[in-house]
Amino acid sequence: MNRIRLPRNDGTLHDYTLRGASASTPAAPGTRFNRIAYSAAHVVADPFSAADPWLQPAIDWEATLAYRAYLWSLGLGVAEAMDTAQRGMGLDWPTSLELIDRSLKLSRSTRGAQIACGAGTDHVEARPSTTVNDVIEAYSLQCEAIESRGGRIILMASRALAACARSPDDYAKVYARILSQTREPVIIHWLGDMFDPALAGYWGHADLDRATSVCLDIIAAHADKVDGIKVSLLDKHREIAMRRRLPAGVRMYTGDDFNFAELIAGDEQGYSDALLGIFDPMASAASAALAALAAGDRKQFDAILAPTVPLSRHVFRAADAAGLFTDADRAVRRMRTLLAWHGVDG
Repeated sequence: MNRIRLPRNDGTLHDYTLRGASASTPAAPGTRFNRIAYSAAHVVADPFSAADPWLQPAIDWEATLAYRAYLWSLGLGVAEAMDTAQRGMGLDWPTSLELIDRSLKLSRSTRGAQIACGAGTDHVEARPSTTVNDVIEAYSLQCEAIESRGGRIILMASRALAACARSPDDYAKVYARILSQTREPVIIHWLGDMFDPALAGYWGHADLDRATSVCLDIIAAHADKVDGIKVSLLDKHREIAMRRRLPAGVRMYTGDDFNFAELIAGDEQGYSDALLGIFDPMASAASAALAALAAGDRKQFDAILAPTVPLSRHVFRAADAAGLFTDADRAVRRMRTLLAWHGVDG
């Protein structure tokens, strides 16, 4: 039953036998990690909704919230309403706010639950007429909505700002205004154009060295209002260099899906905390690895995370290789259904 026919890149099929769940176990409840680790959590679609999914998000709230409870049980934080939850790609702002509201309420009844919520400008369409002041108003609206509900903010990169900004000064103006208004320190979110082409040239420069300097200057000017910065540039050397230039007390949250293990482990000059979409599908392995790192077992940390790195590219095989399928039979059934839908007899 644990055998399935999977397609290769060349269009041929081959038999694949699942290995089963990993021997490593997630952290026990109450385990204290020596890294902060947020999982950018997905939402579960409601397959029975009569709504047109192109026009109105249809969410299975029970399953979606249950997954957040599962992440918290593993010792992971939840980064809510981020791009991993299809934010800006189908999940609109009103539904995002409902998701944030529901998750915040659940977090209050969950011991040790850590949550931060995405505030952006996605309810404002980037048009030629959009101005920097429009961006400020949009950010302000979402930040106020989240903070009024008791949430902490992840200040998401803005497509509207990338479209209307004419210089680094425009970025400095927007971030200065928003950071002056927030009640608690925020996590700034820098998503590279390899994830979202609409964010090319963020911070006012296409050159990443110059963009990094602008970003660091903004953080330094408002360090008391910045908890950290989440960087997703898929360049470990750039992240490490930037991490070493951050003001004291400001955290680097890695968003590097390809190099996260090395960046979290760190070096003699520091380490990155984590805010990762890949920690959503590999939550159990992340929890086990972080527990090992907290216990001083770097070898076990590396051993657990090494097979998870390819997940971003080859999900089914790599998830099995990483020991993430707790029910192999169910995984095969679901994958066969997906393959059959696309005309592949698995």
